[in-house]
Amino acid sequence: MSALAQLYLYKGKVVSGSDLSESPATSLLKEKGATFFLGHDKTNVSVDTDLIIYSDAVPKDNVERIRGKEFHMGEKSYFEALGEFANQYELVAVSGTHGKTTTTAMLIDVFEEAGLDPMAIVGSLRLPAQAGAKTKSNFRAGAGNYFIVEADEYMRHFLQFEPKILVITNIDSDHLDYYKNLNDIQSAFNDLAVRIPKNGFVVCDPNDENVLPALVGVSAQVIDYTKFLEMASELKLKVTGEHNRKNASVVLALTSSMGFNMEKVKSVLSDFSGTWRRFEYKGKMKSGAIIYDDYAHHPAEIAATLSGAREAFPDKKITIIFQPHLYSRTKLLLNDFAESLSKADYAILADIYAAREKPDETISSKILAEKIKGKNKKVRYFPDFGEIEKYLSENAVEGDLLITMGAGDIYKVGEELLG
Repeated sequence: MSALAQLYLYKGKVVSGSDLSESPATSLLKEKGATFFLGHDKTNVSVDTDLIIYSDAVPKDNVERIRGKEFHMGEKSYFEALGEFANQYELVAVSGTHGKTTTTAMLIDVFEEAGLDPMAIVGSLRLPAQAGAKTKSNFRAGAGNYFIVEADEYMRHFLQFEPKILVITNIDSDHLDYYKNLNDIQSAFNDLAVRIPKNGFVVCDPNDENVLPALVGVSAQVIDYTKFLEMASELKLKVTGEHNRKNASVVLALTSSMGFNMEKVKSVLSDFSGTWRRFEYKGKMKSGAIIYDDYAHHPAEIAATLSGAREAFPDKKITIIFQPHLYSRTKLLLNDFAESLSKADYAILADIYAAREKPDETISSKILAEKIKGKNKKVRYFPDFGEIEKYLSENAVEGDLLITMGAGDIYKVGEELLG
């Protein structure tokens, strides 16, 4: 949403918006000229507003959306509004259950270096070091013909896009509050893939049994990124883990097919330092314990981040401070979460971050903690951030690697521990 707001500001529109809390994204918007309101209130919406754009987290009965209907204002979802802009360009859509954000950010860097000056939206904040940026940002204003966008499969949102180039990093079971099962998810990816024109590309692993059903009926050229894994493995990437080598191989495969200078592509990838909340280094505690933060909120992502952390820090004791995201995801993937979190040396659980969902008393972080205990006794649950911070400030020592993890606001714990 904040990236789309920046796009509208770049196009000369007057932008205002509201959220339940302030964040780096809302601070950035204020710097760029948007009006920000803390909390939702009908008076936040001026009567001369032309269009209201809402995220999935904002229900129909939200007071600001009701205000829009009362005054007959236009209304669009985030993806409807973004699709209107993006479909005017040579669109590169990066989809997949995992790895979208990092792959998108890598592509933006490479397209910049090639002088293509792309418009781009990524699902995290690119770090200041990238492309000489002064601040973290999830939007890139460009005057070129390409628009690079992170394409989310939730509720089939990515079907608002008409890409010429499609990346499918992988397909896994997720968003089961909306999709019936894996087959349903695969059908959504297939609906998008068959739209790619004959002169376009679909970059994926066509030998992955989860991806193969999404390629039925595709007329575009299918490019196998796994053929570039060896090349990616030879690079000295700053971002660790096999999952990031796969992300890099996607970029190598796509740019090779487009005729890029591959030595320059490899150089850019070697310099890539990641994005906000993707195994991001936060600093050290006074005790000497190192703190990282990661957005992982699916069992496969937890496993990938943990594997990358062990690769980078083989001698550290790794503690994951995990905040589950969504009651439905936690409940449906409970056993998988327990399995992946049990692989940490120590797991600390915060309460579930509800996001768009109403509370569900049949699932909780206490239940997840009990599941983990069946595999690894070193797990604790705390009902609030303050208790987590107190425990870690008293127990974390030099030689410990702490990873705050989850799609909610668990990163604040790490920031407090550094303070």
